[in-house]
Amino acid sequence: MPSARRTPGPSDAVRNEWFRRVQAEYRSAAITQHFGLWLIQIGAPPVLIADAGRIVADEMIHAEKSHGVFVAAGGAGAPPLLRDDLALERSRGPLEHDVLRAGVEVFCLGETVAVRLFKRMRQECTKPAARRALDRILRDEVRHREFGWTLLDWLLSTPHAGELRELLARELDPWLEAVRAMYAPEAAPRTPFAEADREWGLIPLEEYFRAVEETFARDYVPRFAALGVATSSMR
Repeated sequence: MPSARRTPGPSDAVRNEWFRRVQAEYRSAAITQHFGLWLIQIGAPPVLIADAGRIVADEMIHAEKSHGVFVAAGGAGAPPLLRDDLALERSRGPLEHDVLRAGVEVFCLGETVAVRLFKRMRQECTKPAARRALDRILRDEVRHREFGWTLLDWLLSTPHAGELRELLARELDPWLEAVRAMYAPEAAPRTPFAEADREWGLIPLEEYFRAVEETFARDYVPRFAALGVATSSMR
């Protein structure tokens, strides 16, 4: 009688990805909590301050759900948190400048590319814990993305608009380069990808690259252009 074929269990790559996701969600929650204080200090509209608080709560739910996927994939324990990485740093300039920097880098850029990445990760995800996590994360990330662009629009309407536009024009291209370096580094090793990992919400590196380029073409360039800010892709 032939022996039954065993279905391979979740890979180390699956556990590592969701382990890392827990850390990332805690970091996002901590940074947004700190960012909300900055918004209070500069007298931002109450709706933006309230939205920042809601994002903190979202990120903690994401962390909890991500940990649930990690455990469902055979993981155990809790990821260590790098405490020095859980806060925003002040420069010597006006607080409004730091709000612009953090708002653009974290929300306009980071959350915008995250929407396209999570959408791709969710497409072929079938494992219940991972699918539920990605359903919730993707839904919230769309709102987090819009928070960033709404915030930027408001900043560019304040009495500080002139100096903030100068800062944005000067630093935007390096910020965009940092996005590529983080999500689509040219020197990234091309390791084999197990197709079975897709059902846990993982995608191969090449799909990360395509999502990043799609974000540049369909999100960053037109959104900044609508604000009258040119990127290197438009010059």
